[in-house]
Amino acid sequence: MSLVSEKIVVVDFGSKNAQLYARRVRGLNVFCQMVGHEVTAEQIKQMNPVGLVYTDNPLGNEISPEVEALELPTIKDFELTDDGIALLETFLKDVCHCSGSWTMEKFAENAVEEIRQQVGDGRVVCGLSGGVDSSVVAALIYKAIGDRLSCIFVDTGLMRKGEPESVIETFSKQFKTDLHALDRESYFLERLAGVEEPQQKRKIIGKAFIDCFAEEAKKLGDAQFLAQGTIYPDIIESGIPGCNAKIIKHHHNVGGLPDDLKFELVEPLKDLFKDEVRQLGAVLGLSDDMVKRQPFPGPGLGVRCLGELTKAKLDILREADAIVREELKKSGWNEKTSQTFAILLPVKSVGVKDGERTYENAVAIRSVNTIDFMTATWTHLPYEVLETMADRIMAEVDGVNRVVYDISKKPSATIEWE
Repeated sequence: MSLVSEKIVVVDFGSKNAQLYARRVRGLNVFCQMVGHEVTAEQIKQMNPVGLVYTDNPLGNEISPEVEALELPTIKDFELTDDGIALLETFLKDVCHCSGSWTMEKFAENAVEEIRQQVGDGRVVCGLSGGVDSSVVAALIYKAIGDRLSCIFVDTGLMRKGEPESVIETFSKQFKTDLHALDRESYFLERLAGVEEPQQKRKIIGKAFIDCFAEEAKKLGDAQFLAQGTIYPDIIESGIPGCNAKIIKHHHNVGGLPDDLKFELVEPLKDLFKDEVRQLGAVLGLSDDMVKRQPFPGPGLGVRCLGELTKAKLDILREADAIVREELKKSGWNEKTSQTFAILLPVKSVGVKDGERTYENAVAIRSVNTIDFMTATWTHLPYEVLETMADRIMAEVDGVNRVVYDISKKPSATIEWE
């Protein structure tokens, strides 16, 4: 069953702005999906679009004559400017006769119906990470099937300040799910003791999470479905239809589960971009703190606390990061940046506090702006905002006497430090 009756297909000819074309179509309340220029006529027919949008074509790629012969309304050769968007709007409304009625409210209604049809009388288990995607998935599925949703939340000890409490509050009181909250801080830190290499840390954290999740999931013997927060950029980076481009990532939110845990996947967000997931969360009644929170990596603070992980170091980072996020909100910059966070560096330096010499930790602040998280520029935060963040961190967080600001672009740097 399709979520919408009106669909536009965006054909990517190798544009670095391909996702931006799709987002502009959706911004006009018309649903669209992306395909590569190698797409076949049969694949297009199966998608049943009312029109095609071609991205710019920097490499001179060609589409098959069979696709051209479909004689679908097509727009090409427009720039992504205000005038170009106006032209796109005219094309969608006057040429393709799109009603412009695709909204998050309508998406929520249709998604709820799809979930009910897929799940039937079954039970769904959802792994809550505390992030936006899994929280919105849980809220959406709860609306569809109520208490037949079981949520497993693993507190790894690697989360931001206040997040475990926020998750438990939201999904035990606001959404009265069957919540299984597991305190596994000691379990994770024991396995990470002495480990400094970033990829090894990631693997250990991932394996420990799977072990905890699987152990609890086995207690839910009647659950046949696993909900995951896969979103549309995940699908695109894993290989979009009709595109032979190199796969960037393989996405498995809870990959590597034991063979005796066989679930059918429920992925209701797989057609949404990140900003649309946030809009959906607001429609479902999630708090601003939940849906507008900064993106957070799967391994949590484990990849923002450089070097060996200890509770003492993680607590220092938690407090510093909480100040960064608090001042970002106060200054009105929270929604003007794509991602902003603190990093605890494996470096100590000499400083002065209360008239005495100190030899303490250094904290870095990282803030970036990006469209697709494939490339990023550093955010030009106002000096007074940075000064307030730094002054508060050095005054309020024990063990820190120096704060630096990361002005590296991606590439060559990555957004996260590990």
